[in-house]
Amino acid sequence: MTNTADTLLRVEKGNAAPEELAAITAITAILLARAASAPEGPTVHRIGSQARWRRLERTPGFRAPHSWQG
Repeated sequence: MTNTADTLLRVEKGNAAPEELAAITAITAILLARAASAPEGPTVHRIGSQARWRRLERTPGFRAPHSWQG
């Protein structure tokens, strides 16, 4: 008898075929390997004084042909 706390995967409902368990195990191994290889550097949050996007509803409807806002 195996202890269920020692297993990595557990089928909650239904009957999984051995091929399905193998596929889930392979996908889990790939995801864990990718998560382990990700760099754990500090995340840099930029705080800018202005948004880098324009709200088109706040712009005037007409711009002069010689305007720098193109």
